[in-house]
Amino acid sequence: MADNKPLFAFYGDDFTGSTDALEWLCREGLKSVLFLEPPTSEQLKLHEGLQAFGVAGATRAMTPEAMQSALEPALRQIKETGVRYVHYKVCSTFDSSPLIGSIGKAIDVGVKIFGNRFTPIIQSAPVLGRYLFFGNLFARMGIGSNGEVFRLDRHPSMKHHPTTPADESDLRLHLGKQTKKQIGLVTIVDVIKSEDEIKKSIDRNVSAGAAIIFFDALENQHLEMIAAVLSDEAAHSQPLFLVGSSGVEIAFAAHFQQQLGLQEPVWQKLSKAELLLVVCGSCSPVTTKQIHHALQNGFKEVVIDVSKLVGEDAWQEMEEVFQKSLAILNNKVDLIIHSNGAERINTSENTAETLGRALGEIAKRLIGQTLLKRLVVAGGDTSSYAARALGIDAVEMIAPLAPGAPLCKAIASDKAVNGIEICFKGGQVGSEDFFLRAAAPIPTFPQ
Repeated sequence: MADNKPLFAFYGDDFTGSTDALEWLCREGLKSVLFLEPPTSEQLKLHEGLQAFGVAGATRAMTPEAMQSALEPALRQIKETGVRYVHYKVCSTFDSSPLIGSIGKAIDVGVKIFGNRFTPIIQSAPVLGRYLFFGNLFARMGIGSNGEVFRLDRHPSMKHHPTTPADESDLRLHLGKQTKKQIGLVTIVDVIKSEDEIKKSIDRNVSAGAAIIFFDALENQHLEMIAAVLSDEAAHSQPLFLVGSSGVEIAFAAHFQQQLGLQEPVWQKLSKAELLLVVCGSCSPVTTKQIHHALQNGFKEVVIDVSKLVGEDAWQEMEEVFQKSLAILNNKVDLIIHSNGAERINTSENTAETLGRALGEIAKRLIGQTLLKRLVVAGGDTSSYAARALGIDAVEMIAPLAPGAPLCKAIASDKAVNGIEICFKGGQVGSEDFFLRAAAPIPTFPQ
């Protein structure tokens, strides 16, 4: 980093996924910051020694037209920072469709801006229980748990996702509905052999017309081999535009750690939260179990009626939720505000934004009027909107909590929000006792 420019940047399609990516960079010792908007060169200079940065977007819940409007200026601004790698970070279960959160549209935009000879996709993230095998994605039930691994189209949670239900596990077929570009695959047969065989497979795919190439992987060692090969690709075509899960960060952070001799960080020990507030837009079975477990162990709940948020009663509903929540927190009881599983309703195409902003605004008011110093925001589709409603400008990781959901420190102009400990948790992340872990001293549990 003789030129003092960051090596690596990512654009996350939602906030929970963005902090997931941030975690794996930080765990390997790369100084990293996550912004809510693409940073200028002047903003980057404020973070001395910065080696990587991310931008938490909201494209996972957007139409292709809205995605293009958001992504084109953002990716161009990221390119101008001079980074060597630019990653479009997607959910580990490849949540997308031709109409909402289209990964194909993101690739089309990226190809237009970066112009590499092919776009690599690394979707495996073994530490999260995500495995691509002959192009088919397999996912563990509950990241950071001991749940069973399912083929994606048979996954008990993902096949019932409210916005992008998984009905196809072959990601080449799934992505093929979102882009006209030819799609190839480097299979596990070549990945397990050597880096040379991976290179040969890439060349065969490109010669056959592939503009997008998936990479099978079952172990972190496979990811590191792929990163080494792609680093050679980046040497001839910078910046290299990549797509995939946080497996991209896991792969390249390990590669950078070896190349730069980085030291793994020593995380600060944090005391038990005096109060914990959870605001939850997730309706996944994993999060539902976590809510029930917390309620059985001393937490209280306030349910927000999503149907009222899109009508004339929106202000009244938010005020009622706020007052009920304030009374509980003033009694020094941990609280979960949730939508009772109603993340999407038929009366609005923008429920993720409506619910996310409502949860963020309520949380911000509660932070300003209570002793709250630790907050969990749960739900991928709603998290980006909640973060913006909170007035957060950026976050930095301060401690591991569960794989894919680190505890961070908020950077904000609002004095009450600035410095608050905050965790953004995706719907598939965490063991049943996740919210209890979030309230406990950190680290208390093995990482």
